[in-house]
Amino acid sequence: MDPQTPATRALALRELLNTYGHQYYVLDAPSVPDAEYDRLFRELQLLEAAHPELLTTDSPTQRVGGKPLDVFTSVRHAIPMLSIRSETDTTASGAEHFDERIRKELGLDISDELVEYVAELKFDGLAMSLRYEDHVLVQAATRGDGEWGEDVTQNIRTIGQIPLRLPADAPKLLEVRGEVYMARADFEALNDRQRTRIAAGEKNEKTFVNPRNAAAGAVRQLDSTIAAQRPLSFFAYGLGDITPQSEGGIVFSSHFDFLLQLKKWGFPVAKQTQCVKGAAGLVQFHQAIAQERDGLPFDIDGVVYKVNSLEAQQRLGFVTREPRWAVAHKYPAQEELTTVQAIEVQVGRTGKLTPVAKLAPVFVGGVTVTNATLHNEDEARRKDVRVGDTVIVRRAGDVIPEVVSVVFEKRMQDAQLFTMPSHCPVCSSLAVREEGEADYRCTGGLFCSAQRKQAVLHFAHRRAVEIEDLGDKLVEQLVDAGIVNTLPDLYKLGLTALSQLDRMAEKSAANVLAGIEKSKSTTLPKFLFGLGIRHVGEATAKELSRHFGTLDAIMDATLDQLLQVSDVGPTVAQSIRTFFDQAHNREVVEQLKACGVHWKEGVASAGASLPLTGQTFVLTGTLQTMGRDEAQAKLEMLGAKVSGSVSKKTHAVVAGAEAGSKLEKAQSLGVTVLDESAFQELLASHASYLN
Repeated sequence: MDPQTPATRALALRELLNTYGHQYYVLDAPSVPDAEYDRLFRELQLLEAAHPELLTTDSPTQRVGGKPLDVFTSVRHAIPMLSIRSETDTTASGAEHFDERIRKELGLDISDELVEYVAELKFDGLAMSLRYEDHVLVQAATRGDGEWGEDVTQNIRTIGQIPLRLPADAPKLLEVRGEVYMARADFEALNDRQRTRIAAGEKNEKTFVNPRNAAAGAVRQLDSTIAAQRPLSFFAYGLGDITPQSEGGIVFSSHFDFLLQLKKWGFPVAKQTQCVKGAAGLVQFHQAIAQERDGLPFDIDGVVYKVNSLEAQQRLGFVTREPRWAVAHKYPAQEELTTVQAIEVQVGRTGKLTPVAKLAPVFVGGVTVTNATLHNEDEARRKDVRVGDTVIVRRAGDVIPEVVSVVFEKRMQDAQLFTMPSHCPVCSSLAVREEGEADYRCTGGLFCSAQRKQAVLHFAHRRAVEIEDLGDKLVEQLVDAGIVNTLPDLYKLGLTALSQLDRMAEKSAANVLAGIEKSKSTTLPKFLFGLGIRHVGEATAKELSRHFGTLDAIMDATLDQLLQVSDVGPTVAQSIRTFFDQAHNREVVEQLKACGVHWKEGVASAGASLPLTGQTFVLTGTLQTMGRDEAQAKLEMLGAKVSGSVSKKTHAVVAGAEAGSKLEKAQSLGVTVLDESAFQELLASHASYLN
């Protein structure tokens, strides 16, 4: 029986999903299959639904996922690029469950007509948003984290399938969503050329792992002439922003009508896309594409079902990060046999020790795989994976597969049981397993070089202290060169040292230094979150800051005092106490302060209510005087909770320019609506708590 409580399990899931999301979306180096991520994500959603008190603002379920790369200009999507939930039941039941849920939410019974759906392919590529103004392509942006993406316009212009100008009957403003991908034949031809170049001795050339990674690499090329040499393709499947009806914009009644119009305007739409009715239609489409899948000229990992009626889509709405009216129905993962050549232990940012099976190379699902995570010692013991074993591996959508099981009939007599090391394999610090936890962790903290890079990146994250222009590759260089060994070293960097790094011109180095200087002025919650204390996310950092007021009070708080804080339980309290009981951690804090990192300390609110305590606010639209994050921070400083959805329990909705469905719902429920002027008056009336 799982010894974890719902709270500790939710914390563990959030950490896993954030790590996997960073690897997948930011580093382009996924470490687990999509199926494993989807399973953990769904488990966390169910936990939070059953225990609403566990839901935190830093939960992966509250966002869509991951951060843009630093080398491109950031672009804010006018309409967020949301992901859709995955139906992991790969049988016909998956389609039937979706239809059953849709009918229930639309209030339909057996006697009512069948729901009409659009059934599409789920491409294994890179989501892209194309923005046209006055009929001309002006911007192409990646999904990024759903709200912010990367401007890759110059590279996307090289794709011949994408029109650079639209016909005169198209809207003056049109944002088309779709998928950039690389066809299998084009991928093989590209790798053949790469092999020829490598054989000819050309440096810095490599072959690509799979079509998706090749496409992602081409889209992210800084030099668009290189991108033009890599054959990319595009399929359109969705709508973003569009000229409103009040300004003469086109109004569509169904998603399929929109797709047909896209084809007329010159966009490629997959010929397999169909309009079907009811669960039977979905099942038939899913089965037909499964038969056709291997013969397709490009990779897919499932199909997508969308309610066709746009009016019905609007009625169904969204839940957190996903539309209720769509689902991705995946296919069974592909499996192969291989052998385990070794079991190594990797160390993550938070010190987590993860056993990884090193596999004899095997071709699974179109890619060659050599690694499989075993997650933790319990999982490795449960599956009884040993060096030399023949195992069944499953590729569920990406490079690193899952070990399904061991073929015990082929086990060698001298195969040894795997045991986690007692010390960190990187820094030799003691490895410990907390009570109720499945994972072992290195106790070396900031002294462990394996954790150093991610610790610096976490500290510099925009939701932590935020150091602009300090990206993954630069941090990697700084750490590998021994220039940055602890967080305070960031504030000792000079122009000369930075300018000498690879691809770091003097202007770029100056920008980094400016970002470091700017980061010195922060807030207590951001600084506390940035320290990377285990179990302390953004929400907990805010609660601690609000309760104690000062960092010294937090560092010196006893376990009993910490337990008085909302959102802090025994596990979190012990983690905080353990962190600040380490002399080297306190030394890091003091050195950072000595380097000029500062924030405005507040007044402890323990035992006293803040002006907006117990009230829930919702922010919608664009505020002219401040960003969304700043507005949320001010409300939270006054004791309010900021929610992403409107309900009867919402105290007020702050509506900026171009507010949409949340404003409409607030008005329909009779919830108080504050425009930006009224919101500023509210903040001014409580200025003493904010200054």
